[in-house]
Amino acid sequence: MEKVFLLDDDDPIDIRRDCVFKAVFTKETPESLGALSKLVSALIERDVSIVSIFTNELPIDSLGDRQLRLDINCRAESGELVNVEMCFHPKSFEPVRLEFYAAKLYTGQAIKGIKQGYKYLKQAYQIAILGKECFFPDEEFYHTFEYYDPVHRVSLNGKTRIITLELSKLDTIVEKPTDQMTYPERWAVFFQYLTDRSKRSIINKIVAQEEGIAMASSVLMTISNDEEERARIMRAEKTELDYISYMALAEEEGHEKGFKKRDDELIENARKALAKGIPIEHIQIITGFDLQTINGIQ
Repeated sequence: MEKVFLLDDDDPIDIRRDCVFKAVFTKETPESLGALSKLVSALIERDVSIVSIFTNELPIDSLGDRQLRLDINCRAESGELVNVEMCFHPKSFEPVRLEFYAAKLYTGQAIKGIKQGYKYLKQAYQIAILGKECFFPDEEFYHTFEYYDPVHRVSLNGKTRIITLELSKLDTIVEKPTDQMTYPERWAVFFQYLTDRSKRSIINKIVAQEEGIAMASSVLMTISNDEEERARIMRAEKTELDYISYMALAEEEGHEKGFKKRDDELIENARKALAKGIPIEHIQIITGFDLQTINGIQ
């Protein structure tokens, strides 16, 4: 594959936008699937080959119709289940949300029938690339969470992992020579500084050194230079920003007029969303309601 390097006047779309992120990594091309395989391999620190992507949302051709978070749910060649998300504006409940979806990904496996059972369960990875906010008190940008005994520091050796990248913690890492960066560091720097012209030489060095990032860069520039696709993504960004602004206004009004009215509005929004067939998981994200509350809405 011929590597595509960024020129001084190139204007790539920000890959930290979830709709752009999903467009880059879910196109039906060898470069897109190869980039996704390399990304997952870098973050779980083991070589895997992604062989299938499960479509649980509208296709990327409908980017302008989306306003909810877009995720990539996929399966590796040896059966591992992986869910990858880019979240530019993560919420305060993000850690709990990640735990919920890691559990759901793992327990969604079939363990009944011939040659089935607990020992046949595959590893499940919930991967979140977090944009602007910091969630964990240390200075490390990369974390891998699993079940363990915090008193005796003994791992359960289970098969679920939650992996996070906090892109807001890269100020020191970006100054390192690129050949001394780890694989996760290179991917994180690529995501965070791709649109920063002052870091363009660093990005090009990473593209030269990392095959998967070169693939992702090639797909992204193809999208960025396609006027029709770029317009769809811009519409999706506008929808996202409008939604964020609406939620901020609703929260402000809730403080001013009382939480009861805000809850009433959220219940009404949830009722309308249920009527439109929006998945309950998405309604939970929008409203913050638990599953029992949503199921009780008529």
